[in-house]
Order: sequence, then structure tokens, then C-alpha cells
Amino acid sequence: MSSRLDSLVRKLQKQYGALPEPPSDAFVLFVWEILSHHSTSKKRDAALHGLKRYGALTPDSMWHASPAKLAASVALAGPYRDQRLLALRKGVDVFRQNSELPSTIKGPVPAAVRALKELPKMTGDSGAYRMLLFAGDHAVLPVDARVARVATRLGYGEKAADFTKTARSVRQAAAAELSDSVDAYRGAYVYLDHHGAATCTESDPHCADCPLRADCRYFKRR
Repeated sequence: MSSRLDSLVRKLQKQYGALPEPPSDAFVLFVWEILSHHSTSKKRDAALHGLKRYGALTPDSMWHASPAKLAASVALAGPYRDQRLLALRKGVDVFRQNSELPSTIKGPVPAAVRALKELPKMTGDSGAYRMLLFAGDHAVLPVDARVARVATRLGYGEKAADFTKTARSVRQAAAAELSDSVDAYRGAYVYLDHHGAATCTESDPHCADCPLRADCRYFKRR
């Protein structure tokens, strides 16, 4: 039987059409995470395409890549080029020293989480959980600020001063309605996150354009 959350995600799919998912390769997803920070999807994708064009999307190929070409590609993501390059170098070291990391990510979640802590930007409730979901095939829900905002406005979870508690609350509420299917979790994350960026914004949300407003307690309070 279809749940309320399933129905809401389907409405978002109808509203936005097909949306791309984050990469499923563990190393490429790590690079995607580093390029996404303080960037836009368009700039991030341009930088990722540049690295792909130079054949620098495996740990070994990035290790041996021309520093100038690597820097030029990473710069396409926007500011903080040097910080991104430093994070990528650290990540390359981790992947090269632990060739079993992609397999570990697909294994038991506690061990996967411990291994991911070695990588930059893989702490908290977004980066590590995206890695578990998209590269590890685990049915978990990454909760970033956008997902948390949309979910709590719809009545899934409660806001707390500690974002970790908010994220845990959202995940528990969503898990009560989502099936154990990895695809269901991936769809929920992709569409809730996109909706938070495109329509259900923090300030001045575009409620008039929202296909979920009839089910939204935030809209009803407004």
C-alpha cells in the first residue's frame, strides 16, 4: 500500500520531471561532494566534467594528474579552489591506502560509517549518508538542511536546536513510511532535496507553486 510520503514524492516527480542522482561510484561521489560545497549544481557539474575530460576520476589517475589541469578543473566549481584541492588530495590518499573502501561502504553500516570518517566532508548527516545510500546501496535517508526543512514542514520529524537530533527525527519519521527499497530512499532524497532548493526555500518559500501545499502543515499555518 502506498504511503503518504510515497504520494508526496510522486507529486514532486510529476512537478520536476526526471532529476539526476548523485554518482554511485564511491570515489566519484566523494569528488562530487567536495565540488558541491559552496558551489552550484551547474558549476559543480562543469568541474566534474573537466576532471572526467582529463581522465582524473579514479584515485590513481587523480594522484598522477597534472597539477595545473587539476587546479583548472576544480576552479570551475567556484571559490575555495585551494581548500577543495587539499580535501581531494586527502581523499585520494585515503582511497589509495584503503583499496577496499568501496567494498567496506557496501558492507555493514557501522563499519562503513567508521571508514567514511577518514574522508573530508564525510561527517554529519548529509555527506556520509549520501555515500551510504548512493555508493553503498543502504536504505538510509541523508538529511541536509533542505531535506530537513521540507520534511519538518510536511510533518516528518521535529526541529531541534541540535541539527543531529532534527536529522534523526526526520529519518525515523520517514522510515516509518518508506519501504526498505534503496530506490525509494534515493527518490525521496533527490526530490525532497531539490524541492527544498527550488521551491520550499528557507525565506519566502514559493507556496503558490508547490504541489504539496494541500498536505503541508506549514502552508496551512501560514
